[in-house]
Amino acid sequence: MFPARLLAGAPLALVILALSGCSSPWGCTDATAERGEAGVRVEIEDTSGRPLGVTAEVVDWRLGPHPQVPAEGDRVHFHYRFDGADEISGPGVDACAVDKDRVALGCQTVYSSGAWPEPDGALTGDDWLVVEHPEQVAGVLLIPNDQSYDGPTCEQDIKDGGGTHPPEPVGTGDQL
Repeated sequence: MFPARLLAGAPLALVILALSGCSSPWGCTDATAERGEAGVRVEIEDTSGRPLGVTAEVVDWRLGPHPQVPAEGDRVHFHYRFDGADEISGPGVDACAVDKDRVALGCQTVYSSGAWPEPDGALTGDDWLVVEHPEQVAGVLLIPNDQSYDGPTCEQDIKDGGGTHPPEPVGTGDQL
């Protein structure tokens, strides 16, 4: 079916492919983006720090019990707005309740795809943050780094992984 010369060269071809950059760990590197400056209104940026042309803003916030679990005490209820975002696959940012010193008390990621379209083209939504000491909350801040896509790492996929990934999520106690 195949000439003997072609079959004899097959192992050599496999060795060449195995040594090429396609399967080599030397070409795959991971990096983590630097966390941007938190604010009430932020220009969302990709992992390289370039603006996406989308802004996110905390419109307002208040303390109060969640209507579905009032016995659990006060939580932080906040409203947010995305301008310039795509309804379906738009960006996501970390939202954090902070104390007067801008220390994170509780955080979670909010996505523009989870918001509702407004007549002016903005996307708005609301969410709840759970914090251990709600009486310490002085505000809600957004981190400008887009959290909507974090591709595979080199460890997960040596061939297609690597590149710059969003910064580590903000944790309770982090200074913003």
